[in-house]
Amino acid sequence: MMEQMKRLMVEEEGQGMAEYGLILAGVAIVAAATFGLLGAEINTLIQSIIDAL
Repeated sequence: MMEQMKRLMVEEEGQGMAEYGLILAGVAIVAAATFGLLGAEINTLIQSIIDAL
């Protein structure tokens, strides 16, 4: 059991996965903020496209 814990601490694969997770979370936050700020404009644009069809 101790040997497995030591291996987990030494392995960098877990660190890389955590970094990708943080990057993904950052992108999601930026996307959510952008959609929050531009939501009405995007909705109007999509509605005008639908009406044109």
